Amino acid sequence: MKKTYLYPRFWVVFPVFFLVFIGCNSLLNYPTHSEKSTLGETTNFTSKIKSLPLPNEKLVVGVYKFRDQTGQYKAADNGANWSTAIPQGTTTILIKALEDSRWFRPIERENIGNLLNERQIIRSTRKEYMPNQSNDSGNLPPLLYAGIILEGGVISYDTNVVTGGLGARYFGIGASTQYRQDRITVYLRAVSTQSGEILKTVYTSKTILSTGVSGSFFRYVDAERLMEAEVGITQNEPVQLAVTEAIEKAVYGLIVEGVRDNIWGSRTQDVNKFNKVIGEYNEEQKENDLNVLGKKLADNQRAKVAMYGLAEGTQIRGDYVNAKMHAGAKGGIKYFFSDHFNLDGNASYFIFQNKNIFWREAISTDVNIEYMLLPKSKFTPYIYGGVGSVFYRDKNFFKSQIGGGLEYLVNRTIAFRLNTQYDLGFNDDWDFKVQGTRKDQSVRVGLGMSIYLNRKTAKPLKTTKP
Repeated sequence: MKKTYLYPRFWVVFPVFFLVFIGCNSLLNYPTHSEKSTLGETTNFTSKIKSLPLPNEKLVVGVYKFRDQTGQYKAADNGANWSTAIPQGTTTILIKALEDSRWFRPIERENIGNLLNERQIIRSTRKEYMPNQSNDSGNLPPLLYAGIILEGGVISYDTNVVTGGLGARYFGIGASTQYRQDRITVYLRAVSTQSGEILKTVYTSKTILSTGVSGSFFRYVDAERLMEAEVGITQNEPVQLAVTEAIEKAVYGLIVEGVRDNIWGSRTQDVNKFNKVIGEYNEEQKENDLNVLGKKLADNQRAKVAMYGLAEGTQIRGDYVNAKMHAGAKGGIKYFFSDHFNLDGNASYFIFQNKNIFWREAISTDVNIEYMLLPKSKFTPYIYGGVGSVFYRDKNFFKSQIGGGLEYLVNRTIAFRLNTQYDLGFNDDWDFKVQGTRKDQSVRVGLGMSIYLNRKTAKPLKTTKP
């Protein structure tokens, strides 16, 4: 009975066309004409800061200068770029965040000289043209004074914290994706104007994501005609919105920690709702204590035992030509005896096939020692090596194998794995043909998932929030 198999080109062309489709889909939003002016965008955190329970009485605060303390300029490929990397209106952004929180009454201090000059003009005008006023001041009300002043600024802008990409090309058809993450850090502190005591300091950070997708087609239609096409799009997260979200998060933390530590006193109208806010904030702080820069974790969050399954494509490298890749599956279990090393045992089902020549179902068992390069990171490369055997119905062949791949830890339980493996046979008759001196071999490519056991929760690992 004739069987239908997947051709090897399908395994390569399908992800290529998938990436090209992503690039083409992104171009549907490509701007073709100028847009009218709109109100300023809000961040993902704006609604959260606006939903805080209202205080009994707003706090009068002054902000003299919330500066960009990095002094960095935008990177330029050629020559110098004198534009700053951080927006220079961070004081204005902070004042807007204070207003949105509805916990503060910001007063003008950044340009206090302009305010005093204008008040002096009012006094002089009234004194000159309204001499019958009861006093020389012209009855101007007194200025508000702040019980608290807010200090701090944007203290760092780290570029290329994480960079990477993915691409593939097959017979002139190709696609690629690239990404880059930058990171800004904000410090905000509240200072008592009566004593000069620093009442509270909070620290927040925000990543800035830049992505690019491109696809290309390059083929000779005939001996004299060449067809070539390209498509691509790049998206950069606005630095201004990233700075705004980081400052909003700092204001939010200042309010919550101030109520929690009784700095502002009993100032909330809804105690029960604010207790819930404090509980969520404390939980976030506990998780954040385990994290350091970027996606790296202070402790290894992977459990000692894990089970995994992969969908694989396998291709024999034997004595016959026209080897074909065929679908298969792998499942296994591994035990970590250190942060970096684990013992892995697995079983696989696959098919060795050469077009119209050889076809054979097989099962293999492997034992490997695996090394994880970055066990404290959510995203880590790994390599492994070991020995195993391939079972046919009537034969058993011993082999060794080496492999590697990438693992991304979604939460404390689930991780995605991309895996490649090369099997090295100890004999030359996997395809029942002995020819030449090279032993039979096979190549495997797999994609699947790992489940880490002995974890009580699958709550996401929170590193620096993008």
